[in-house]
Amino acid sequence: MGIKYWFRDKKNLVFILLVLALLTMPFVLTLFRLTLLGKFLCYAIVALGIDLIWGYTGILSLGHGVFFGLGAYAMAMHLKLVASGSSLPEFMVTGGLTQLPAFWTPFASAPFAFLAIIALPLLLALIVGFSTSKNRIKGVYFSILSQALAWAFVTIFVGMQAYTGGSNGITGFTTLLGIQLQNPMNLVSFYYVAVALLVVTYVFCTWFMSRGIGKILIAIRDGENRTYFTGYDSSRYKTFVYCISAIITGIAGAMYVLFAGMISPKELDIAFSVEMVIWVAVGGRGTLIGAVIGALLVNAMKTSISETAPDMWLYFIGLLFVLVVLFMPKGLVGVCSALYAKARPYLPAMPAFFGGRRRTCKRKEMAS
Repeated sequence: MGIKYWFRDKKNLVFILLVLALLTMPFVLTLFRLTLLGKFLCYAIVALGIDLIWGYTGILSLGHGVFFGLGAYAMAMHLKLVASGSSLPEFMVTGGLTQLPAFWTPFASAPFAFLAIIALPLLLALIVGFSTSKNRIKGVYFSILSQALAWAFVTIFVGMQAYTGGSNGITGFTTLLGIQLQNPMNLVSFYYVAVALLVVTYVFCTWFMSRGIGKILIAIRDGENRTYFTGYDSSRYKTFVYCISAIITGIAGAMYVLFAGMISPKELDIAFSVEMVIWVAVGGRGTLIGAVIGALLVNAMKTSISETAPDMWLYFIGLLFVLVVLFMPKGLVGVCSALYAKARPYLPAMPAFFGGRRRTCKRKEMAS
């Protein structure tokens, strides 16, 4: 996709305006609100990964929190070992361990931890994707299987308290590569890193879907059997995009730890995975900008409602999802696109570079 055609897509222009607004946030928000917004940016990156597999490929995963958690735990394990120094983490001592478990030892190395952030979600996604594709498990059956996977991982992480911190998770981080995590200026730097990561992910997903493989994924979504009989092995394409989505989600989970200062099994459970799908549904599945807007908007509403009426949030999110499914199947972006299409004849033409209408001279009709 050329740069000229990239700018002609009005959804991309909206994303640019959104990024420009995000860049100004450190100047207008308190440090607490900026940290919350940093978390929301991580969620927006996750939403892009969900949109690749659900919005464009038709794979509804209700267990993507597992990949988010794996990336987050890989980062947290490194940070915890750095903070503990030569001592055992306190939850291991409480759990009765006398020495560091063997699988924890490599995470003392930052390069290994960064590699694990990508490798662990990728490996799990490859196993799940290959197994389900080989056995032709798809549709609602895949969704149920992904839920079971999330439940299994939550049970394991809670049960192995001496190794994972149990339901309390892992916390108590101090530095990353020598950078103090609690320093306000460093938190602002992490925020800008999150913005940059969101931009890179969005540009990658836009480029990915503009390639031939993107067209094949959409064909699989709209008619997998027809795609298969035209000569494309749909299982390979679905496994590939599932792995890409898992990597994106794992990286977002690792970034999330820097803002949250902790990670617990709550980020792996089914409820959180369902929330991820709701972000995309509200914004508009099959539109990358919709996934970003949905994640930011839903989590902003969640924070606002939770601060005033904590018990009402679950009812609100359920009602929101029902309303979107019934009245806005294409999400907010779909509604805005429909309104823009109706208003476009009355709007001034944009410059041709941005996809505006060129002025052309009408030829006089010749008399017959």
